[in-house]
Amino acid sequence: MESVALRKYEAMSPFEVKDELIKIALRRASKADLSFLNAGRGNPNWVAVKPREAFFLLGQFGLSECTRTMSLPKGVGGVPQRADIAGRLEDWLANHAESTGAGVLAAMVRFAVAKFRFEADAFVHELVDGVIGDNYPMPSRMLFHNERIVHEYLMWAMCGEPRPQGTFDLYAVEGGTAAMCYLFKSLKNARLLNPGDTIALCVPIFTPYLEMPLLEDYGLQVLDIRSEREDAYQLNHADFQRLEDPKVKAFFLVNPGNPTGVALDAEAIGILTELVTTKRPDLMILTDDVYGTFVPGFRSLLGALPRNTIGVYSYSKYFGCTGWRLGVIALHQHNIFDAKIAALPEPTRKLLDKRYSTLALNPRDMKFIDRIVADSRDVALNHTAGLSLPQQVMMTLFSLSELMDGAKAYQQACIETLRRRFRLAVDSLGLDIHPWPTYDAYYGLFDLEYWLKNNVSPDVLDYVRKNVHPLDMVFRLAEEHGIVLLNGGGFAAPNWSVRASFANLHDEAYSNIGRAIRAVVSGYVREFEAAKHAKCRSPSPAG
Repeated sequence: MESVALRKYEAMSPFEVKDELIKIALRRASKADLSFLNAGRGNPNWVAVKPREAFFLLGQFGLSECTRTMSLPKGVGGVPQRADIAGRLEDWLANHAESTGAGVLAAMVRFAVAKFRFEADAFVHELVDGVIGDNYPMPSRMLFHNERIVHEYLMWAMCGEPRPQGTFDLYAVEGGTAAMCYLFKSLKNARLLNPGDTIALCVPIFTPYLEMPLLEDYGLQVLDIRSEREDAYQLNHADFQRLEDPKVKAFFLVNPGNPTGVALDAEAIGILTELVTTKRPDLMILTDDVYGTFVPGFRSLLGALPRNTIGVYSYSKYFGCTGWRLGVIALHQHNIFDAKIAALPEPTRKLLDKRYSTLALNPRDMKFIDRIVADSRDVALNHTAGLSLPQQVMMTLFSLSELMDGAKAYQQACIETLRRRFRLAVDSLGLDIHPWPTYDAYYGLFDLEYWLKNNVSPDVLDYVRKNVHPLDMVFRLAEEHGIVLLNGGGFAAPNWSVRASFANLHDEAYSNIGRAIRAVVSGYVREFEAAKHAKCRSPSPAG
């Protein structure tokens, strides 16, 4: 497309540009008998089967408990009763041993009761009452047994080694999306981030982290801490040194990165840990670690700097459950957020006392995590806050399935799937690329500028910068090949770059995507050569 036509899309989120690309790619695919390939969004094309088998069978047992309690005409049943429910489940599963999921569910209950020393009836009743969904969430922040299990799962999924001391409070939320919304809102309400304050973002980054701070709701100033391809997308002393400025109130990052797919390595974490410990003990950190499970031995800042860090985790990618909307906010019981609220000026503390006065006799004693819960329901609806019970039960079963997998066979299968697709794409590009140790292979960022500079010619790169619109590549892929990728510039990645997801298409598609990207780049090279030859053939001006 002409540059003029593409300019109208420059201010749009890549996720909105994607909708236009889909229309173009579908038209192209139908006319040219091509496969329509949408690698623009990160929804995985796999699911975790075993915990779902347990969930749906649990629902059948739950209904039997409802009709056991009460069975009236017209399909009216009662609610599950706690007394002796663990024994009844055990007997019911023995009688349904041939049912899909029976062995898995029985093993999960036995494992959880033994590992966490749960009272069996209390735990099973939480599962059964939850899967039926007949009550409000209680506690509203997170169900008791679910929180214990998810906490242990997060110790593996996010915190790594060495395991941080102490305990985290968790809030079960409607996916990472809700977590982001709630946290921005509560940081503002608690006066921890105020209009005009500066936050630092590790860029490139998932687009909402770029867009939300600039909304009039928040009015924040943004300092970009940029990870570069030349540095394997790692941050160094010079990068972190910019966080020494006390005007930088918070540091937000997605780790492993989106769209880079690279996690902070041990050296980078060590540099930041030393900086926070020695120079910025007041620095607030928000880390979004949804892709951490695709990096063996992953360690989050939640594990390295638990006192300073709010953790956001979503189950959506690893377990293939974007439609379930399962996420969690994690905040250590001893954290700087509570300390900062306690140190606010007295007039500000009185305003906060008034905000939460309907919830507690002494609102000043409220933890920040509980303020997040209240703010998520505009305080007045705090009594109906919380993630739905069936969702929390699914979260429990997903977590248990991973905790029981000592060999990490499921994790290895997911990682192998992603790396196989990454290799197919790279091989078809004709490039000699090897993944870094902390690369998750969930996304690939194809940087045209880096490619041309290092594999083609600086002259071609100069031509592209002067003559090709940054959005041209994604539109050409859609128009000429029926392929949808996202423009990297929308993630604060290099302008002439595109993001591909290795999670959501069959393996062979990635060979096609690699060849298509290579064809587009070859087209730019041919255009450069044609322009160069045309210039050479032009008659010299008369002297």
